[in-house]
Amino acid sequence: MNIRHKRKEKEESVSTARELFQWVAAIVAAVLIALAIDNFVIVNAQIPSRSMENTIMTGDRVIGNRFAYSFSDPQRFDIIIFRYPDDERQLFIKRIIGLPGETVEIRDGKIYLNGSDEPLEDVQTKETMVGSFGPYTVPENSYFVMGDNRNDSKDSRYWTNTFVTKDEILGKAIFRYWPISEFKILE
Repeated sequence: MNIRHKRKEKEESVSTARELFQWVAAIVAAVLIALAIDNFVIVNAQIPSRSMENTIMTGDRVIGNRFAYSFSDPQRFDIIIFRYPDDERQLFIKRIIGLPGETVEIRDGKIYLNGSDEPLEDVQTKETMVGSFGPYTVPENSYFVMGDNRNDSKDSRYWTNTFVTKDEILGKAIFRYWPISEFKILE
């Protein structure tokens, strides 16, 4: 009887160790999959400032698509997540205004492209922009970007390295997921 009892205890111990190993393996696999998705498929970013208000608010969290520009180029008015050209350790999120080869000029708060007398039909912004800047000629494989809160945005107008290069772009912002009550597709 004693031998059976010891054998049963040994089997239970092996069964418990096997189950514990399976749980640890499942957790490790889940973490590795999440890291792979976060580093290769999506960009998960938190908004640190007011520069994109009222489109995206301070503290909001957004998801970006890392593959968005694999087979096409960024377009005007896309909201992009990128490495800040003056300090690539920081992630920024802004809207593309100027495309490669274009000249961007801001006169009396209105954006003009390539010397046009007609201002750019811009997106809805928090308030009317003030000031005059430029002209800026956008180099190849680069973009001129601005925040939607134009009067309170540290953007291409103020940087030492004025333009965002295509290789600094991590992805196109797709949707805001936090706070949950404010979920929306970004346009």
